[in-house]
Amino acid sequence: MEAVRINKYLSEAGVCSRRGADRLIEEGRVSVNGNHAFLGSVVKNSDEVRVDGNLVTPVIKKILIAFNKPRGIVCTTADPKSKDVNIIEYINYPERIFPVGRLDKESEGLILLSNDGDLSNKIMKARNFHEKEYEVEVDKPFDDEFLKKMSEGVPILDTITRKCTLKRTGKTSFNIILTQGLNRQIRRMCEYFGYKVLKLKRIRIMNIKLGNLKSGTYRNITDKEYEELIKELR
Repeated sequence: MEAVRINKYLSEAGVCSRRGADRLIEEGRVSVNGNHAFLGSVVKNSDEVRVDGNLVTPVIKKILIAFNKPRGIVCTTADPKSKDVNIIEYINYPERIFPVGRLDKESEGLILLSNDGDLSNKIMKARNFHEKEYEVEVDKPFDDEFLKKMSEGVPILDTITRKCTLKRTGKTSFNIILTQGLNRQIRRMCEYFGYKVLKLKRIRIMNIKLGNLKSGTYRNITDKEYEELIKELR
């Protein structure tokens, strides 16, 4: 968190209004790192702020951004021995964030990043059947039977994939909506039937869509998107 005036800090922490904070400061009831605060004092989250001796817990701003990940970017923790470009290094966001789930190195498209661990866990929980939609292109034409068999469940990774929804978009391309996220799931499902994925792009996570977001760029989730997301997570 960037440094802010003490009255704003107390207001955002829910202690009182900014005007009320000014009164508390004038009355000598506010301290910063053990010293009396004064009007116009500037503080940050690492400072110890107390009112009447009681510690004030700062409110950390919730961050949730949508990123259009290019191919070649990895979503795993940075490894100094690896030559791969890590998603956090690539974005270089000014505050600490982490990816919500993953997209494998050769896949592209929508991935969310946040600083909210609880929100991240709720989105990723497989038992919640949250939808994720992808555009897929394979190496050769397929028939309708392929789509049918893919949608009914495919044996991979010692399990059977959940039923899913597929829609043809071309001779060698389709859209697929999953409610689970097994490791390299779509690629493994296609390989089971003898197809190789040439292009895999995620275009939606629950109510949040990739839209026309340019590859390699990110945007903040809108208030409306956030409200709808929270409703779906309840």
